[in-house]
Amino acid sequence: MSTSEYAPNKTLSSAAKAGLMRASTATLHTILFKRGLRNTYIQGVSKMNKGAVKMVGQAFTLRYIPAREDIDTVAAFRDPKHPQRVAVETVPEGMVLVSDCRQDASAASAGSILLNRLEYRHCAGFVSDAGIRDSADAAAMNMPVFCAKASAPTNLTKHHGVDIQVPIGCGGVAVFPGDVLVGDDDGIIVIPLELADEVAEEAEKMEAFEDYVLEKVRNGTPVIGLYPPNEDTQAEYKRYLESR
Repeated sequence: MSTSEYAPNKTLSSAAKAGLMRASTATLHTILFKRGLRNTYIQGVSKMNKGAVKMVGQAFTLRYIPAREDIDTVAAFRDPKHPQRVAVETVPEGMVLVSDCRQDASAASAGSILLNRLEYRHCAGFVSDAGIRDSADAAAMNMPVFCAKASAPTNLTKHHGVDIQVPIGCGGVAVFPGDVLVGDDDGIIVIPLELADEVAEEAEKMEAFEDYVLEKVRNGTPVIGLYPPNEDTQAEYKRYLESR
């Protein structure tokens, strides 16, 4: 199977990716909120990995509808065109496989075999608003894995794969193919690709200022007038930057 037909029309710049790798999802949410984008945090999804993770990659989407008993049998996975299997084998390197399972975590959306295949193929991460099987194996993986919870039932009991690389909803957030997903210990933020460069640049400045603020708070400075900064704080921070 070829991945070239699923490559995004526009790719995330290396500079933006590096900047987003350094940015927290909390910072990114605030930056997008300032731009009027309120619904960017995927709800009900958290990391399964034991250690700290950071995920940055463009979305490769997979859409499910409710399963139907006469179609979604174990034999369905023998079909080489099954959307889940096609997605696993065609997601381009460095992209994030994002599954829309209608926020139904009563069944899994993947298990250790598929997740390990994605990791081998250098997928940047797996995101689902359903559950996953074999959660202990997922917890030990290097590839970031985000889902609603551990869930033993096979996805065929609840989820029927229908489309790849179409707009989806994941955890109540619209995700378009090629959108940028950033994940850390706090969850996942979805960033429209066209905003990625400017958001990454602003995030670096915002986090540098917040590091400055945090140091002052730890040394006893009250937050009023400090965060958000009044004119005096802004002038003081400017002098601080100039002195470095």
